[in-house]
Amino acid sequence: MTDNATLKAPQKRISVAPMMDWSDRHYRHFARMFHPDAWLYSEMVTTGALIFGDRDRHLNFNGSEHPVVLQLGGSDPQALATCSKMAQDYGYDEVNLNVGCPSDRVQNNKIGACLMAEPQLVAECIAAMQNAVTIPITVKHRIGIDDLDSYEEMLNFVDTVAATGCKHFIVHARIAILKGLSPKENRDIPPLRYEDVYRLKFERPHLTIEINGGISTADQIDQQLIHTDGVMIGRAAYHNPYLLAEAGAREGYALPNRFQIMQQYLPYLEEQVAKGVSVSSMTRHLLGLFQYQVGARHWRQMLSGGNAKTLEDVHNALGVMQEVTRVAAARQADRLMSFNETLLSENSA
Repeated sequence: MTDNATLKAPQKRISVAPMMDWSDRHYRHFARMFHPDAWLYSEMVTTGALIFGDRDRHLNFNGSEHPVVLQLGGSDPQALATCSKMAQDYGYDEVNLNVGCPSDRVQNNKIGACLMAEPQLVAECIAAMQNAVTIPITVKHRIGIDDLDSYEEMLNFVDTVAATGCKHFIVHARIAILKGLSPKENRDIPPLRYEDVYRLKFERPHLTIEINGGISTADQIDQQLIHTDGVMIGRAAYHNPYLLAEAGAREGYALPNRFQIMQQYLPYLEEQVAKGVSVSSMTRHLLGLFQYQVGARHWRQMLSGGNAKTLEDVHNALGVMQEVTRVAAARQADRLMSFNETLLSENSA
C-alpha cells in the first residue's frame, strides 16, 4: 500500500468519475496506464453493502490505482463514518459522498441527489465521516434538484457542508430532475450551467471546486481548468480512455502508445484469470482503446458480445489490430509518396 501522507494532489486535478457497473478495479487499473496521476473513483458503494455484504469484493484494489477514491452512498452519519474508516484501513486516498445520483432506487433509500434538499443532514454525515478518519472527505453534488435549482440554493448547500471543514466539492453542472427523468436523461437533458460552478469558485476561493459534466476533449479540459481547480470526466474517458493520455500530455507527460498499453495490461489479465476472473469481465473495459483509430470498430467486435472468452482471443485481437495499423500506415506512406512525386512533376514541368 502507498503511504497516503506522501501523495500530493496536483494543483489542477484530473479525475475519472464514479460510474456504476463501469469504474470497477479492472477498469481503474487500465485507466491508470493513460495518466499517471489522475484521481480514479470507485463505483458508488452503499453503506449497507459494506456493513452487511462482501467487504473485500467492494474494497479491494490494485496498488497501481493510487490515487484512488471510494465513493459512498448513504445518509446515516454513523454508517458513513464506519465505512469511511473501512476505506482508510484498506488504503484509499479519499472518501467521497454521493449527493448527485438521480436514480429512483437510491432516492428511496435517501441516497444521492435527493440529499441536496437536506444540507444540514449532509453536513452531519460529513462531520461524522471526518471525525472517523484522517484522509480527506469530499462531496460530489449537482447544481440543484427539481425546484431547488437556483444558484443561491446551491451556495447555501455548499456553505452548510463547508462549515464542517469540508474543502473539496465536485460539482456536476446540471440540475437533477428527480421527478420525471431517468438517470440517463438526467445526464443529457438538463442544460449545462458551467457559469454557476465558475461563480461558486470565484465567490468561495478558499474551497477546492472541481467541475463535472459534458467535458469530452482535452481542449475542453484546458478551458475548464481556467475557471476551476479540477475536471472530472465520466463516460467520455470510458469510451475513449486515450483522452486521459491527451490530458496528461498537456501536463507534460509523454503520450503512451496504445499497443504498449495493451502489452502492459496483458500481465494483469493473466494474473486475474489465474485467480478465476473471467476474461470478458475485463475486456469489456478495453473496447474504447482504439477509438477514432483505423480498425476501432473491428477491435470492439472482436472483444465484445462474449467474442473474447480466453487470453488467446485477446492476443489474436491485438495481433489483428497491429496488422491493420501496419497496413494503414503503409497505405498512408504510399499516398504521401505519390503526392510528392506528383508535386515534383508539376514543379519541373
